[in-house]
This record gives sequence, structure tokens and C-alpha cells, in this order.
Amino acid sequence: MSEEQTVTYELEGEIALVGLNRPDKRNCFNPTVMRQLREAIDRAGEEAKCGIIFGHGDNFCAGLDLRWAAESWKTGRSERLPFPFNRNTFFEAMARGNIPFIAALHGATLGGGLETAAAAHIRVADETTFFALPEGTRGIFIGGGGSVRVALTGRVLKPDEAERYGIVQYVVPKGQSMAKAKELAAKICKNAPLSNFAITNSLPRLQDMSYDDGLFFERMVAEYTRSPESIERLHQFLNKTAPRVSMPD
Repeated sequence: MSEEQTVTYELEGEIALVGLNRPDKRNCFNPTVMRQLREAIDRAGEEAKCGIIFGHGDNFCAGLDLRWAAESWKTGRSERLPFPFNRNTFFEAMARGNIPFIAALHGATLGGGLETAAAAHIRVADETTFFALPEGTRGIFIGGGGSVRVALTGRVLKPDEAERYGIVQYVVPKGQSMAKAKELAAKICKNAPLSNFAITNSLPRLQDMSYDDGLFFERMVAEYTRSPESIERLHQFLNKTAPRVSMPD
């Protein structure tokens, strides 16, 4: 008997589309989802220049499958979800992997769903999206980086509030988050892959460093990203064949 496909994967040009696919369960996490999601993120890092994570159905992700947790956890800690104290999780695979990820959000984006969105580098929410980390009301604690990346209480936030607090970067009309994510991904794919890697992997680390260490590390990354493609792109600018920076429309 084949395993249920709880995560979909599609390569659209240079963009990997990774979809949470338990719509009848509001795309909630169980071990199968987490394993398949990690596999999809790893695959995207090998095949694409940018990834988009989204949810099938009416929601992005409402977090942990509480029915599964209530049944599994009653026999002890050994039955819990695999949240080891290391970086070998799908959250970190996305946050500090090979390519940038965009989260296209709609509907419930709660608990582990919000933590997953927070692990992406850019978040686009449509006007149906709502956010919270309600673990405290369930007698549990967040375990996917939420206390580090986005510190919220059980309070539910609307999209405009989430944008104001820096939880999302774009708010769009209902049903438009994927279209906006694809627009942004297409622009990201035009960047030098080495530059994208440096941005997504160095900036989070710089924020954890002292001022002097940060400047030193920044210089190291700047030297690391110089490549033959860098020289080619500089010549394209000088030859006026590359787009100029201009005022947005």
C-alpha cells in the first residue's frame, strides 16, 4: 500500500512549488507530513533557484495535528514528533538551505504553520490569512523555531497587523498570494545563485553577532560571492544591457 501524498512537489521552470496537502485536516502536521516536507525542500534545493511553499485547500497550515498528538503522546515522550535539538529539521532546511523560499499564505496560519512560514525568507499573505501561536492554550510549547523567529502570544492577528509587526512582507487580495509569490520568485531567480545563497545564509547569522564580528563576517561573505558570473553581470551593467534600479511603479 502506497503512502499518502501529504506534500506535493512541482517544478515550474526554475521555481519549486511545495504544497502541504492535507486540506481536510487544515494541512496539519504529523510525522508523514514532516518527513515528506523535508524531502521536498531538499529536492527543491537541488533542482530550483527559488521555492514557494503553500497550502492546498482553504488554509496554509493550522499547525500540529492535535488529534494525532493527543493519542501518540499519552504513552510518553518517545512517541513525540521528531523535534531534536539540532538543525536537522525541515524548518532549518528551508531557512538556511540552498535556495530562498517564499511562503504563499491564506487562511489559518497557526502554530507550526506560522513557524513554517517564518522559516521562509519572504511571506505573502492574502486577506483571508490569520496568525497565532496558540500552543500555550493547548498546554504545550512551540518547537519549530517560533520563539526565535516570531514571538507571539495566542492572540490572533489579521494580515495588516502581521505586516505591521514584520511577520509578513506583502498583503494581497484574496486568492492572490500565489501569484504574488511567483512574481517575486521570478525576480529572485534572476539573481546570481551564489548571491542568493549568501543572503539567505549570512544575514540570519550576522544578526546574532557582535558589531565587529558582523563586519568581519560581512567582508568574508563579500569575498566569497565574487565569481566569474559577478564579472559578467558587472560588464552587463556597464554595457547598459542590464536593467537599472528605478523608482517602483
